[in-house]
Amino acid sequence: MSTGDVAVDTRYRLDRSVMRFGRVIIGGSPLKLFRVSAAGAAVVDRIAAGMSVGHSALVTALVEAGAIHPEPDHSPFGPHDVTVVVPTYGAPRRLPAAALLVDDGSPVPVADAALRLEHNRGPGAARNAGLSLVRTPLVGFVDTDVELPDGWLEPLLRHFADSRVALVAPRVTTSGVPSPVAWYERGNSPLDLGPEPARIRAGTRVSYVPAAVIVCRVEAMREIGGFDESLRFGEDVDLVWRLDEAGWRCRYEPAVEVGHDPRPSWRAWARQRITYGSSAAPLARRHPGALAPIRMSGWSVGTWALAALERPVAGAAVGLGSAAALIRKLPHVPPAAAFRLAARGNLQAGDQIATAVRRVWWPFLAIAALRSRTARRILLAAAFAARHPVRVVDDVAYSIGVWRGMLAERTLAPLAPEISSWPGRRPAEQPSDSPAPPV
Repeated sequence: MSTGDVAVDTRYRLDRSVMRFGRVIIGGSPLKLFRVSAAGAAVVDRIAAGMSVGHSALVTALVEAGAIHPEPDHSPFGPHDVTVVVPTYGAPRRLPAAALLVDDGSPVPVADAALRLEHNRGPGAARNAGLSLVRTPLVGFVDTDVELPDGWLEPLLRHFADSRVALVAPRVTTSGVPSPVAWYERGNSPLDLGPEPARIRAGTRVSYVPAAVIVCRVEAMREIGGFDESLRFGEDVDLVWRLDEAGWRCRYEPAVEVGHDPRPSWRAWARQRITYGSSAAPLARRHPGALAPIRMSGWSVGTWALAALERPVAGAAVGLGSAAALIRKLPHVPPAAAFRLAARGNLQAGDQIATAVRRVWWPFLAIAALRSRTARRILLAAAFAARHPVRVVDDVAYSIGVWRGMLAERTLAPLAPEISSWPGRRPAEQPSDSPAPPV
């Protein structure tokens, strides 16, 4: 892979998670703690003020942690350096100008396709077939159910000023189709990863992006062998994780929004969610630990376990104990701020547990609920935490796919939690002004 970095001064944006206490900085996803020198503090001051800064070990560490996000104002590439590849099965709904169309074995051959696969082999294979014809340094993959706004490409290309960036993805929102599915999707689509920029990495706030629209460095794509053609679903998640594991950077840029057509009916919507879930088991085999349904400290688990067992006072005591322990472990952070960190970690843990119950664990609890009042209470609490009845159906449909995939792959890996020993998800501490391996 390329070993370079941003070669000129660049503006960066502080992540919304960042908290600063003198020369102590906490931020990123997952949270990391930095103790910086006076020079490092000056760099952070410039970033916070919206000023450009040069490349340094501290800047690299903050970028890798997801604590700052580049906002480059130029790109070494233009639209002419990008070949847009569009895979299709059947006549495409939309086709960008000058796109390279790949017919993925449609029953009726698609007119004007640059390449036709003899049999339907899935989106990964179709994209790889298109990639084999690309002669430009960058390739854009665009699905036919996506609506591209004018000027969508240029803001994404700016991120390639960093020679380590291999993939950039825009925000994928639900298009303006008037339907009940579209109404629900606009607030709950798994394709819409929110309004904040991010470094994409497993186990972080933005752990994946859909391949509905992505722009990639061809060198990086060929280095890792493109999409895994054995994956019918989740091939885009796998691609991002393999790029990250190979040392490349992947960026999420929500300043660009593209519209994605929702499924035409609730039945089709449910089938889509089931297929999404079916990718969990094969992905878990390829990337151990990356799909843990919860990531939290044992203290948070204990807090919520005691609450579920109708021991609220004991649960509160454990939660308060975790906060006190975190205060001791963060001597350079004001006690009130450390307490808030621990409390927020425990609250977020509750939401994680509820989501995990709905998406993967509910079959165990449903069986236990036949005899256990505690199991029934956990199921009801998890459903109530969804805040929307359709969300419960959404998660259960996904879980059906997860369990089907686990049976096919003969693995229970998607059920395994990641429990740490630190209270309140203590931030991983980084040395002064120096980069550290991701945690």
